[in-house]
Amino acid sequence: MNSRILTVPNQLTFLRLVFLPFFIIAIHYDRYGYALLILIAAGISDALDGFLARGLNQKTPLGAYLDPIADKFLMTSSYLVLALHGKIRWWLTILVLSRDVLMLIAAAVILITVGYRPFPPSIYGKATTFFEILLIVLVLVASLWNNGNLWIVKNVCAYLVAAFVLVSWLNYSIVVARRLHHGS
Repeated sequence: MNSRILTVPNQLTFLRLVFLPFFIIAIHYDRYGYALLILIAAGISDALDGFLARGLNQKTPLGAYLDPIADKFLMTSSYLVLALHGKIRWWLTILVLSRDVLMLIAAAVILITVGYRPFPPSIYGKATTFFEILLIVLVLVASLWNNGNLWIVKNVCAYLVAAFVLVSWLNYSIVVARRLHHGS
């Protein structure tokens, strides 16, 4: 049993959780270069744990739950700490976090009322995640190299995040309603 918990992919996911406080500390003390390096290391460990889980046939129930939790902790704390430092607007942070909370509540309600239903991520959800991560990277890079063009790109990306958050939530709501209505 222990060997199925401490698989290499799960250890990489635990490592990503260990990165989290250092990432927050780096941003808090305006060490954006370190924060960017930690974010890149977290991204590499995320890709690597997925690759190894499939390649080494080490997919585990723990990993299936822990991996997205580690991702959400990093994303949530990134938006919160960057908003606290005035690098991301609060309205956008609230929008991003509200979508995640509402999706979590919807998943819990579905689980409780009708049992487990798989809802794989849509292209809109994947695009939302991509732009959310890109915005964090752009904020860190723009904070390192105070370049007006970078801040313009960051602002455009922020509006793309907002648009994709709304579109993905609408899509998720429609898909959930249809699946629950048809009982599949």
